[in-house]
Amino acid sequence: MLNTLRTILTGAVAAAALALTGLSVHAATADTSYPTRPIRLVVPFPPAGSNDIVGRVVAAGLGDRLGKQVVVDNRAGGNSIIGTDIVANAPADGYTLLVISTSFTTNPIIHKLPYDSLIAFSWVAFLGYGPNVLAVNNSLPANSVKELVALAKAKPGQLVYASTGVGSNAHFGTELFKYMTGTNMLHVPYKGGGPALLDTVTGQTQVCLSSLIQAIGHIRASRLRALATSGEKRALTLPDVPTIAEAGVPGYATANWWGVAAPRGTSPQIVQKVNREINAVLILPAVEKQLINEGAEPTPKTPEQLGTHVSTEMAKWVKIAKIAGIKGE
Repeated sequence: MLNTLRTILTGAVAAAALALTGLSVHAATADTSYPTRPIRLVVPFPPAGSNDIVGRVVAAGLGDRLGKQVVVDNRAGGNSIIGTDIVANAPADGYTLLVISTSFTTNPIIHKLPYDSLIAFSWVAFLGYGPNVLAVNNSLPANSVKELVALAKAKPGQLVYASTGVGSNAHFGTELFKYMTGTNMLHVPYKGGGPALLDTVTGQTQVCLSSLIQAIGHIRASRLRALATSGEKRALTLPDVPTIAEAGVPGYATANWWGVAAPRGTSPQIVQKVNREINAVLILPAVEKQLINEGAEPTPKTPEQLGTHVSTEMAKWVKIAKIAGIKGE
């Protein structure tokens, strides 16, 4: 699988360039009156996860600016593959959009996909970044990263960590943590961040590397204990919580990110219009405050910058999969 992905990445520049143009022999001429009806924003994860939270905030603002409702459609399953495939096969008319995130760039390493991640989509907009938070069940006798590492080493294979699915950012990020700390914890994948967090709160699992945007409520309510965040710098939402690197794992850094894509062949005019309106939503003071409070940092970018980010992330996760021993199906 990794060799196959490397072959794909060799042509990433050309593929990304094709996707960025949004051109296709089947592309329809852009309707200057777009949109004339509601737009569907597919979130390929269950409600209450980070993709859903960010997607709903952006959908509400985008609908206001476009004058048409943007309906969030949760299509969970297969670590986002089911919902992503729906959009890959949807008409390229601008009325079906997709929230993408880290899993979009890790799935090709783990799964045989029914679509080509690099050329099946037109890149539309980058939404933002958000650090993960390494959190534990309140009953676990670990109040710091160093104590968690010591406990995991004393009980190899006995601590259980929850992830949002095989190939997810939580899976890759925790496996990287295990590799860099020399620990062994059992992986239990879930179908989304909400179920993974709930089982960590209730003690079915003991550890989770969750997106901060979906864990912050549990942390503030003292239902989970935050040990560290995963970014290169401290999270604006939890400034008193150290990064994993600061807490004893030098060089460790991962982060969630979110973007919007459309089926390949969506007209450049529609792509640019949606990009422009999403970027305008992201800089609204109320939206910016809401997302930062939830643990996401709004980051407006061009469609081209999103395409470059996707290719770069995919190459990075191939490397991490190799060093952390994550195997493809």
